[in-house]
Amino acid sequence: MADKPRIVIVGGGFGGIKIAKLFAKENVDITLVDRHNFHLFQPLLYQVSTSVLAEDEIAYPIRTFFRDNKNVNFFMAKAQGVDQERNVLITNHGEIPYDYLILAAGATTNFFGMKEVEEKAYGMKTIQEAIHIRNHVLHEFERASKPYRTPEDRRKRMTFVVAGGGPTGVEEAGALTELIDVQKKEIHNLDFNDVQVILIEATPRVLPMMPEDLQKETVRVLEKKGVRVMLDTQVVGYDGDVLKLKSGAEIPTTTVIWAAGVRAVDFMNNCGGENARDGRLMIEENLMVKGAVNKNVFAIGDCACFMHGDMKRPLPTVAPVATQEAVVCHKNIMKLIKGDTNLEKFVYKDLGAMATIGRGQAVVGHPRMTGFLAWCAWMFVHLIRLAGAHTNLTVAIKWTWNLFSGIRLGRIITNMKL
Repeated sequence: MADKPRIVIVGGGFGGIKIAKLFAKENVDITLVDRHNFHLFQPLLYQVSTSVLAEDEIAYPIRTFFRDNKNVNFFMAKAQGVDQERNVLITNHGEIPYDYLILAAGATTNFFGMKEVEEKAYGMKTIQEAIHIRNHVLHEFERASKPYRTPEDRRKRMTFVVAGGGPTGVEEAGALTELIDVQKKEIHNLDFNDVQVILIEATPRVLPMMPEDLQKETVRVLEKKGVRVMLDTQVVGYDGDVLKLKSGAEIPTTTVIWAAGVRAVDFMNNCGGENARDGRLMIEENLMVKGAVNKNVFAIGDCACFMHGDMKRPLPTVAPVATQEAVVCHKNIMKLIKGDTNLEKFVYKDLGAMATIGRGQAVVGHPRMTGFLAWCAWMFVHLIRLAGAHTNLTVAIKWTWNLFSGIRLGRIITNMKL
């Protein structure tokens, strides 16, 4: 081992940034690896895709987090694999030796093997994808407003389908209806009776982590906002013009936004551990990777599959899981550095779930709240998790202004595709 233990962290998400901040206070050398130079606040991607916020309001430069921490080095690269025999992380810009490795590489969109859907639908896990959705949706309004469009073509372009009834899907569907309300006031030659937003969910209910009464309230609010909610409905194909359902029904549409599931990034298959069915790394109760050659490889966050005891399903891929795992992982690695092998077991403390359905409307699981009060709680929680005082201020002002005016000045088309 070198003079200082070398800690390598893969991923600049919630878990990766949290544990890097914890180690920054220790007498260790830290290398944080990510293919992007920014930390992304993924829960608000839907607001970029629907013209509420700008991309720089939900992203924060990774190096800025650690400008006062000389022991933290950022390495911009794409992780490709782990050689546990030699204790090195393999990237597209060379190898990085480690004494302890923490995998916090996040997750990507799960299209469940439907290649056609993957090629034609719009994922929403990256800032580039959110901007792509924003450009596409705004373009479709402009295209539909052209007088030479046939009624069938116009209806197809004005049908926006969101697949997935989790928080991302619910929030995206609600936000789209509000974007449509803004467009309705400004596009004077378009019949908005042709415009519809459809939310499709394969199971019998939305927001599975919520109590049943809040699930029903969410559907009620969505339908009041004009969203057509289709439960127990499974997608089987999409060619860019027609969405095909398992029932045999078809929905003509040029917009399918896929929020129906996540899986591990492909890099997880090259890390030398046991993989779950969705590709995530199986981890022990102390957060070590199962099947690792050495006892110095840990995984946290969305790329890790934590399932122990009488748990019926793995922990969800949400930020609180990642940040809580980061705290325990930091403690355990510090114990190993000091020669203590009595490692702490991770126990998740569920802080409750929440989702916004639109302006002034949200649901909170614990304590149970709905409506404007729940929306205020949602806004407060998300504001305190954003990085940087400047971002907190600008986002708070935008949300407040949007609440009272409904105006969305972020409707800027940034690509030239006509």
